[in-house]
Amino acid sequence: MFTFCSLLGAQSESSASQSLLELDGGVKILIDAGWDETFDVAKLKELEKQVPTLSIILLTHATTAHLAAFAHCCKHFPLFTRIPIYATTPVISLGRTLLQDLYSSTPIASTIIPSESLSEASYSYTQSVSADEDPNILLQPPTNEEIASYFSLIHPLKYSQPHQPLPSPFSPPLNGLTITAYNAGHTLGGTIWHIQHGLESIVYAVDWNQARENVLAGAAWLGGAGAGGAEVIEQLRRPTALICSSHGGEKAALAGGRTKRDELLLDMIKSSVSKGGIVLIPTDSSARVLELAYLLEHAWRTESKTEDSPLLSAKPYLASRNIQATMRYARSMLEWMDDGIVREFEAVAGGQQKKQDGDQDPQQNSGAGPFDFKHLRLLERRGQIDRILNETDNLGRSFGKVILASDASLEWGFSKEVLRKIVDDSRNLVVLTERMGKPEGAVGNHGIARTLWSWWEERKDGVASEPTPSGDNLEQVYAGGRELVIRDAKRVALEGNDLNIYQQWLATRRQLQTTSQAGGATALESSADVVDDASSESSSESEDSETEQQGKALNISATMGQANRKKIGLSDEDLGINILIRRKGVHDYDVRGKKGREKMFPLAIRRRRNDDFGELIRPEDFLRTEERDEVAGQDMRQPSKYDTKDTLGKKRKWDDVAVSSDRRMSSGVSKRQQVGTGPQEGSELGDRALAVDDNDTLEPDVDEVTGPSRVVFSEETVKVNVRLAFIDFAGLHDKRSLQMLIPLIQPRKLIFISGMKGETMALANDCRKLLAAKIGGFDETAVDVYTPEVGARVDASVDTNAWAVKLTDALVKRLRWQNVRGLGIVTLTGRLEATTLEPPEMDTEGSKKRQKLLMENPDTTETKLVGAAVSPVEVPTLDVLPSSMASATRSVAQPLHVGDLRLADLRKIMQSSGHKAEFKGEGTLLIDGSVTVRKTGTGRIEIEGNGISATPHHENTFYAVKAKIYEGLAVVAGG
Repeated sequence: MFTFCSLLGAQSESSASQSLLELDGGVKILIDAGWDETFDVAKLKELEKQVPTLSIILLTHATTAHLAAFAHCCKHFPLFTRIPIYATTPVISLGRTLLQDLYSSTPIASTIIPSESLSEASYSYTQSVSADEDPNILLQPPTNEEIASYFSLIHPLKYSQPHQPLPSPFSPPLNGLTITAYNAGHTLGGTIWHIQHGLESIVYAVDWNQARENVLAGAAWLGGAGAGGAEVIEQLRRPTALICSSHGGEKAALAGGRTKRDELLLDMIKSSVSKGGIVLIPTDSSARVLELAYLLEHAWRTESKTEDSPLLSAKPYLASRNIQATMRYARSMLEWMDDGIVREFEAVAGGQQKKQDGDQDPQQNSGAGPFDFKHLRLLERRGQIDRILNETDNLGRSFGKVILASDASLEWGFSKEVLRKIVDDSRNLVVLTERMGKPEGAVGNHGIARTLWSWWEERKDGVASEPTPSGDNLEQVYAGGRELVIRDAKRVALEGNDLNIYQQWLATRRQLQTTSQAGGATALESSADVVDDASSESSSESEDSETEQQGKALNISATMGQANRKKIGLSDEDLGINILIRRKGVHDYDVRGKKGREKMFPLAIRRRRNDDFGELIRPEDFLRTEERDEVAGQDMRQPSKYDTKDTLGKKRKWDDVAVSSDRRMSSGVSKRQQVGTGPQEGSELGDRALAVDDNDTLEPDVDEVTGPSRVVFSEETVKVNVRLAFIDFAGLHDKRSLQMLIPLIQPRKLIFISGMKGETMALANDCRKLLAAKIGGFDETAVDVYTPEVGARVDASVDTNAWAVKLTDALVKRLRWQNVRGLGIVTLTGRLEATTLEPPEMDTEGSKKRQKLLMENPDTTETKLVGAAVSPVEVPTLDVLPSSMASATRSVAQPLHVGDLRLADLRKIMQSSGHKAEFKGEGTLLIDGSVTVRKTGTGRIEIEGNGISATPHHENTFYAVKAKIYEGLAVVAGG
């Protein structure tokens, strides 16, 4: 059984992605915890309901649409962190920096406490609502340290690495579930998940890109970029179900591909900066920003050699609150990028080595790696943005600037601030890099990026056309002075009646958690920040008996009733034994006549998690210093030595020097040495990329509110005179890629999600025709293509037919079982005979009594079962072949080799046998210098050699290799 349900993102304008897969045996897999720019907590209600039943969680991309809600779920859903989570290393590292940037940039990400919860907990909230004064109280956001700890819980995986995950404590057994990650392109570490469970083979491919880019290799459908395969790799071919995104279903491929796209962007930039304009390119802060940053940096390196280039008078900038950490992670994950990036890094490292040896002219090598920026300057503070926008030349004139800023939605981040300041100048240009779908049939404000996208599509105020050196035309749309509403959100501290409302709500949640969860009060009271108790909003796991569960339900009802009537704490009777820790001055409790936990002190003992091999350990506790997860240059698992929050009011020793947090952030990057290439102290690279002016560290960036807070919204209307342009840098598949690859994949069932309704339906119709033609028919209904909506369940189980047969004793005695990786395999040849099993005789006393009871109660529903039970059942029987037929069938049956032999395992086997085995090229194993073993894409093993070994002690290497291969496979005889 396989059931699929899209929790977010199916046939919707929202880019968020959340998918739920339910397999046979109650195994549930959550793929992605995405959110959109609205950060509406109501969209996570269905996810919260599914948390207590989840087995594992998989993450695909380090983008807002795929994991923006991850930290919120970890902080406010208590059971979420107990579920095993799997992702690739780049997704873990870049996702960490993305969420740290998100929560430090906008207070809306903290989410507003629902009005229903406040009205249940506080009577004064009802009064404020009647006066139209909604307080918009916020939940406590996770800190950078908490976000780092959440991502440290994720288990890292490599590409093409089959893994059998461990289930969550409240999950049924996984029964051999296997997950494998494959490269999806689109983002660094982006994943296509292959899930194998019994007969079900599921491929989850949302947001992938087959085309090769500057930084990222293409998706692994045909073996990866540069593989040149004509067929889809065997592991991803003919799955039970293919779950694919319909984004780009109506998008045509750009003529000229990646090279034309890059040239078009650079021509747009040159056209604007030559007029003294500012170019704003909104993008995300972790994934696609790597492609754009690499392109701009290398364009400036190339153009710096040309004297008349317009780029020489312009400066590029990269603005995001945590961009230095993002680029530090990118420099450490070059092996996840395209082969061209690896070769570039190796060439730079080799050039520096020759330079040190004195064999090369220093002018022949720039000494900068792929992400060691010489021209692109990193900005992390708002003060830097303001100063750069106001920069002028020696004559007081503004000069060209190119600013990459987060986020692509223009709803939060530095891109919103830059747009506000450049919006009134027609020389400036805003380059949209992603398509923004507009809600169908909806009216009103759709967000800044969606509004600009609709203006670009309408082209109401004219288009500026300009020829390029290559002969093409640049089209820039005029905004025409239209009015744009920019909505700002500011966090302010709670005070007065709002603070009372929040405290009453928090007290009610404490009481509910104390009553319903063992040890809840201890966990709440031990928290340093009272707002962290907001996690009690969710339900929690209980491991008590059924009687105690009923008692807890009554206590919760009493708690809610009392909270609504009196708006005060629980009484002593309701608290029970918890009065010893909830009431001050209470040191005794009468336990006479009590049962269960009422007879002992309320001390919660956390159970240790165990697996088949014993107690689980935390690998992060045994990491070396250089391996620990760092944010701003310091270990997130250890408190800072000079953290002002911990040392406030304490004396320092004379030899300790206090370092501000901002200066630690700026200096933490330079302390980590880069292998091969890194900015040297005092060089232009180090000064331009990592320098932070002293004036920036003294300016307050944001109003930090550490306690209870609320959000205040304000709107500003501006006239837009900038030019608008669009260049597709989303890095997603197009219509041509979908129509080419889906027939090659040959899925039995196809499910489309993550797209607008129109493009989803159009793509589904095209795929029905393509798949019907692939199987040689014209009936489009022969192929199951599903387009579910949000919340709709799809039964996509594999279609199988199974028959039950009875084996005779003579045939069973002849079976010879063989073990292949824990499975028993046997081949048999027999004669199938149709026999009838007679009903069991009612000679036993129990059978007679049952039949008598059924006859005496003709009105019961079991009366119909009497006739069914006594009717004969036809079950085919498999018997031994007669001797006259055995010789004829023996010549027809052929022996089979069952199993899958990995070349890496064969290499170890041959080395343990004394042979010399090494890999030569991709997928070729050379043994003793004379025998080569290859494995084709279909799993076929090819052996080539003359049998003459280069080693004198092994004369028959060819036959020895064949023998070892046959030992690793099960030879199933034909007879």
